[in-house]
Amino acid sequence: MTEHAARRPFGERLASALAERGPLCVGIDPHPQLLTEWGLPVDVAGLETFSERCVEAFDGVALVKPQVAFFEAFGSAGIAVLERVIGALRSSGTLVLADAKRGDIGSTMDAYARTWLSDTSELRSDAVTVSPYLGFGALAPALELAAQTQRGVFVLAATSNPEGAQVQRARVDDGRTVAQVMVDEAAARNTGAVTLGSVGVVVGATLAAAPDVGELRGPILMPGVGAQGGTADDVRRLAGDALRSVVPNVSREVLRAGPSVAALRAAVARAVDGFSFLQA
Repeated sequence: MTEHAARRPFGERLASALAERGPLCVGIDPHPQLLTEWGLPVDVAGLETFSERCVEAFDGVALVKPQVAFFEAFGSAGIAVLERVIGALRSSGTLVLADAKRGDIGSTMDAYARTWLSDTSELRSDAVTVSPYLGFGALAPALELAAQTQRGVFVLAATSNPEGAQVQRARVDDGRTVAQVMVDEAAARNTGAVTLGSVGVVVGATLAAAPDVGELRGPILMPGVGAQGGTADDVRRLAGDALRSVVPNVSREVLRAGPSVAALRAAVARAVDGFSFLQA
C-alpha cells in the first residue's frame, strides 16, 4: 500500500485537527523586521532560530502556514531551512499549509504541484495555496495531484489587498464576480466530501464584502485577522452559513509576542479562545 493510499483526505484530517486543537491557522512569517524585533540577525542563522522557536511554540496548532517567500529570500540555504521546518512540523503531527501562491500553466504548474504535493518531495506539505488567475482550469495539475496524494489546495478567491478588486470583482457574462466563479469552481471539486472537502478558498477577513461561500463544502482560510484589522465579527459576517468551515489565519499578532516560546504559546491560546465560537 502506498503512503497516500493509507492517508485520509486532507479535508477530513483538517476537520479533525480543528475539532481537537481549536479553529486556528498560525503563520511562520520570518519577515526581516520581525527577526530584528526578536533580536536576531537578518541572515540564515536568524531565520533558523526564528523558525525553530515557531515550530516548538506551534506544536498543538491545527494548521501552520510557513510563508514560502521569506525563506526563498535567503536562497538555497533558506529553502533548506524551510525543508527542515516542514519536516519537523510533519513529524510532530501538525498539518502544514505551504503559503506559496503558485499559479501557472501546463508543465510549469505540474512542477509546482510536484514540489508541494508529491510524496517524494522534501517540501511536501499537507496543502498549498494557489492562484487561479490564469484560469481555474490551469490549476488542474495541482488539483489532480492533491486528490491522488490526499492533500489539499487553497485557492485565492477574494484577497484583501486593494489591487485584487481589479480582477476579483470584475463580472463574467452570467453576472457573477470572478471571485465567485473561483469559489463555485472550488465547490464543484468538493462534491461528495464526507466531512470537509480538500479544496478550500482564501477570503480576506478585512473585506467589505465577499463571495457567497455557503455551498463550498471546503475550508475557508481567512487571513487578515488581528494586526491587519480583521475581527471575529468580520469573520461571522463574511462566512455566513459556512461559519463552521472557517479557519482564521493569525500570524503577525502571534509572532509579535515572541521571541519567547512561552509567550508565543500564550498568544496562540488567546487567539484560539477568541474564535471558540466557530466550534459552538
